[in-house]
Amino acid sequence: MSPRPPNYEFQEWWNREREWALLSPKKPEESSSGAFISEAAASWSAVDLYAPIAEGRSKSRGRSARQLSRHLFLVLLRAAVFLLSLPARFLSLLLIAIRRAASAPSDRPDNRLYRLIRVFLFLAVFLFFFEVAAYFKGWHFQPPSYAASAEALEFIYARWLMVRAKYLAPPVQAMANVCIILFLVQSVDRIALVLGCFWIKLRRLRPVIAVEYKGQDLEGGKVEVEEEYPMVLLQIPMCNEREVYRQSIAAVCIQNWPREKMLIQVLDDSDDLDVQLLIKAEVQKWQQKGVHILYRHRLIRTGYKAGNLKSAMGCDYVKDCEFVAIFDADFQPSPDFLKRTIPHFKGNDDLALVQARWIFVNKDENLLTRLQNINLSFHFEVEQQVNGIFINFFGFNGTAGVWRIKALQESGGWLERTTVEDMDIAVRAHLNGWKFMFLNDVKCLCELPESYAAYKKQQHRWHSGPMQLFRLCFVDILRSKVSWAKKANLIFLFFLLRKLILPFYSFTLFCVILPLTMFLPEAQLPAWVVCYVPGIMSVINILPAPRSFPFIVPYLLFENTMSVTKFNAMISGLFKLGSSYEWIVTKKLGRSSEADLVAFVEDTENRAESRRIHKAASDSGLAELNRLELTSKSRRNKRNRLYKTELSLAFILLTASARSLLSAQGIHFYFLLFQGITFLLVGLDLIGEQVS
Repeated sequence: MSPRPPNYEFQEWWNREREWALLSPKKPEESSSGAFISEAAASWSAVDLYAPIAEGRSKSRGRSARQLSRHLFLVLLRAAVFLLSLPARFLSLLLIAIRRAASAPSDRPDNRLYRLIRVFLFLAVFLFFFEVAAYFKGWHFQPPSYAASAEALEFIYARWLMVRAKYLAPPVQAMANVCIILFLVQSVDRIALVLGCFWIKLRRLRPVIAVEYKGQDLEGGKVEVEEEYPMVLLQIPMCNEREVYRQSIAAVCIQNWPREKMLIQVLDDSDDLDVQLLIKAEVQKWQQKGVHILYRHRLIRTGYKAGNLKSAMGCDYVKDCEFVAIFDADFQPSPDFLKRTIPHFKGNDDLALVQARWIFVNKDENLLTRLQNINLSFHFEVEQQVNGIFINFFGFNGTAGVWRIKALQESGGWLERTTVEDMDIAVRAHLNGWKFMFLNDVKCLCELPESYAAYKKQQHRWHSGPMQLFRLCFVDILRSKVSWAKKANLIFLFFLLRKLILPFYSFTLFCVILPLTMFLPEAQLPAWVVCYVPGIMSVINILPAPRSFPFIVPYLLFENTMSVTKFNAMISGLFKLGSSYEWIVTKKLGRSSEADLVAFVEDTENRAESRRIHKAASDSGLAELNRLELTSKSRRNKRNRLYKTELSLAFILLTASARSLLSAQGIHFYFLLFQGITFLLVGLDLIGEQVS
């Protein structure tokens, strides 16, 4: 028996009747208030208010006043529900903070800075209660005189007024004026960089290559050579990179470059035997596919990354290579990376470095990664590009760059004297007369740290290392044969203004002097210093990442919060204090990206060949490697932490904001309040990845 054909006329009639039923309003007495609301919600979720009116219906019936009133009622209802839920949300946040404070482990802050901040906190709390007592006695309207003071408290308060006006306020005001001048100088430098970036965009200035490698791709990963390809060494330094080793190796191995002109070094400094086995197995897999890739492991990990690179450059086969490309373990270059960077060296014999831009696969993961993306977008889009176009010098970013090996050797090679070996070799190469080039249109995928602990350690190394280097190379800069203009740029702009002055005034002005002025009203900070100029600078910093404009206020507050870490790192690097020479590998999570898909396609195409090659391997060995990957990803139970330094500064700023209420200082109160809340959230580790 043949099936009955579908009845399309009945289906059309049913759809038409259902649509009319949704549009036709019900009488209020037909349903209760709850049903009335649910009906309106269903109606307006199914029918757009401004949708075209169906044939046969009048215009007034499609946009009736009752439907408009229902829509407005729903909007007001949702707004009321949101407002009513705010106390519950705030209470939930407070409970999370209390639970975090009771259970989370504390960090070990730097003793010197933490002790000073703790003393400052005790003084701030004491002065606050002292001022509250004076406020209730009415002394803020008519301060008592020293001679007419009758009671002990009045005598002490009169004496305090005299001491703070005569001895305390003048030095605080002088320091505030110095910081304001530094703030304005640094702001002018930022504006000049942005104007230079606008000029580059307006004139469409960009590096032009003299030759282009147009080899034709063939099967088996080979390239039909039309131009003479130079020999390139590709290095992947890593240390215990369990999460990202596979995708980084795959991204480098699938470069669209002749295999006979490409040699890859995997420089593994891992002290975890399981990770070593996994990385070695990955290298062997690509070796069996015909890629020239080598695995190197050092028994003694001296000099951290600089020592690793120095050891690798000492191999005999390196002398056959003309260029070296460096990629950290979480970086995934596109397959045409070498074809877009190496040609720039042709005809530029004084060019030492070609640096590519970073882009981030997890920039929208959480608030912390969004704020990092703002900072690094300005760094690459503005700082690196402007310095590359107009000065031919910038700090090497340590990865996603191609070096001329001759320039490395003539500049002294990799040195282990600082934790910023990339900036060290860049400064020495610049002093030897070599030029640098930044390619803003060549992008390399990488990963941002998603936890505050990892980001804080990274920023400590990035800000202590430049001060180590400045102390070591200051005399070399003065003795070098470069022009005085280049010497001045290195000393005053590259090191002092952008590496020393920025963290100094940011921490001193907004975390020390501003709360001090609340307790010493004789010293003042103008409103334009507290609000207007920082706001303008935040807008300028966020221009390269326009999608991040909704986060402009959190960005401003978070940058001030990070100033304590940067200031501490700058001081420790300049004076060799604490853990200035400590190198901690930034934790990665191995986010998926385009390179993973490319590697997956490559692996799928070669699956048959891989099965034949791996046939000799024992099944037990492969099973052991799989077991290591699945069971050893997280050996320790991670917990969020409490950061005592940030928490102490949070209480100082909140106390200062409460003190500002007694003086009716509006804009200072709001800034101190929100800045204190930001410090509190960071101190409780409520920003970034939550792991506990």
